[in-house]
Amino acid sequence: MIRLENVTKIYPNGSKGVEGLNLHIKEGDFVFIVGSSGSGKSTLIRLLLKELDPTSGEITINKVKTNTLSRNQIPYLRRSLGVVFQDFRLLPNKTVYENVAFAMRVIEAPGRVIRRNVPAVLSLVGLAQKGRSYPNQLSGGEQQRTALARAIVNNPPILICDEPTGNLDPDTARGIMELLDDINKRGTTIVMATHAKDIVDEMQKRVVTLNEGHIIRDIEKGGYDDEA
Repeated sequence: MIRLENVTKIYPNGSKGVEGLNLHIKEGDFVFIVGSSGSGKSTLIRLLLKELDPTSGEITINKVKTNTLSRNQIPYLRRSLGVVFQDFRLLPNKTVYENVAFAMRVIEAPGRVIRRNVPAVLSLVGLAQKGRSYPNQLSGGEQQRTALARAIVNNPPILICDEPTGNLDPDTARGIMELLDDINKRGTTIVMATHAKDIVDEMQKRVVTLNEGHIIRDIEKGGYDDEA
């Protein structure tokens, strides 16, 4: 599903984002990427999203070697990736329904499919009654649920989450994690970068720990600080 082989990213200023990463994520995995600020989490996420190219090494996603993709091929790769960010990144002038439908219009989905799928996914994330609301009328948790609905409406096999609970209170964050766990149980592979020690400890999923650009732990079912 996702494979990194000896991946290194060196920035133009000479700093190393990650170095010599070897990581294999299987279909259906739920993987937390943890580590302190500057450990390489953001670099890894951006490499997976093809926002960055590795300086060396090889990245394969869904059997596609991303190193060799042309600029025109990148959007097709990203269609297999749902993405959820810490800051929601909703379109402020569009309703909840329109924000989610936008992700389908980008891939030129037929109108009848949009009209069928958007209400279904809003119901899944608990926003069936919020379709006509605008982002500024929603709580933080509702905004993140909207972002999550937008990320999964095209049924991507992989969902990448970059600190999705970072701006949420603990109870709301727990609700988002329960939703992500449910999505994972439906078969979606989830890769989530986070600082949220309590969430990682509670969920007991696979935990990959980065430090100064290197993987120092990879535990199948563990907590934030568990030793391999």
